[in-house]
Amino acid sequence: MMSGFGFTNVFAQTGKTAICYNVPAEWAGWGNMLQLIAKETGINVPIDNKNSGQSVSQVIAEAKNPVADAMYLGISFAINAKKAGIIEPFKGKGWQSVPDNLKDPDGYWVSIHAGTVGFMVNKEALGDVPVPKSWKDLLDPKYDGMVGFLDPSSAFVGYACAVAANQALGGSLDNFKPGIEFYKKLLENHPIIPKQTAYARCLSGEIPILFDYDFDAYRAKYTDKAPIEFVIPQEGTIQVPYVMCMVKNAPHRENGQAVIDFVLSEKGQQFWAENYLRPVLGELPASAKEKFLPDSEYKRAIGIDYARMAAVQESFSEAYLKATKG
Repeated sequence: MMSGFGFTNVFAQTGKTAICYNVPAEWAGWGNMLQLIAKETGINVPIDNKNSGQSVSQVIAEAKNPVADAMYLGISFAINAKKAGIIEPFKGKGWQSVPDNLKDPDGYWVSIHAGTVGFMVNKEALGDVPVPKSWKDLLDPKYDGMVGFLDPSSAFVGYACAVAANQALGGSLDNFKPGIEFYKKLLENHPIIPKQTAYARCLSGEIPILFDYDFDAYRAKYTDKAPIEFVIPQEGTIQVPYVMCMVKNAPHRENGQAVIDFVLSEKGQQFWAENYLRPVLGELPASAKEKFLPDSEYKRAIGIDYARMAAVQESFSEAYLKATKG
């Protein structure tokens, strides 16, 4: 896989390495970003296909002999990783410029970009079935076997989608009952529930409707030229930051720090914008913004209390597993 992205020769030339967990080639443009990091910094960052939950679990298991230098995580996992004592502070070159609500005040994590939760829909794979417009639409038997979402008890995008659905259907971060009931009903439509990124499975039509972020849907539509439409559910959704953090006692600390510095640099932030993510620094350029749904659609996407989202994640996971798996 790595040689397919042109890494082999670059790695051989540089010899400098940083290990970052949760940087899948298919996700958020990371495949090309890792190439750019190698070109601009001389640091080799191998592809890593873990999700946020798997990354944190691996770092905990390796605590006495760390392997990873950095992690890319959904924000709630980073907040909980700080509480677990497995990451260390780093206030790098771009840290000061990031808004206060998008970074840990002590430097334990920093946002690098954000996405909006919605439906990534393969219109061809739907056949004659209409594109769904709301969370409740998906409970209709005509979508039987057509819906996919990442495991909300493991993958951050899965949890973020569950939070989005719960908020939109009348719940709150202190009341997950509407969301849990929604997922229980959705199981009657035999959804596909992978553990890790399912981007390729949506492009192929295996999963016609995938709960995912806008940036994946836009990449599928405009870069991969797939018959994909992004839907912001009528009841509403949430916008979610993704962050990076340094692993405690990282074996290649300076290299890991240089990677975080680069993704927050002007060139790194421009790359995210060109890959349909909302950069944490600066605005979306017009060339990227014109590919997004109109601002009127994004008015249904709200920010939430991300610290509270992190605090209730474990209790949500327990409630979800109990309700869906007995």
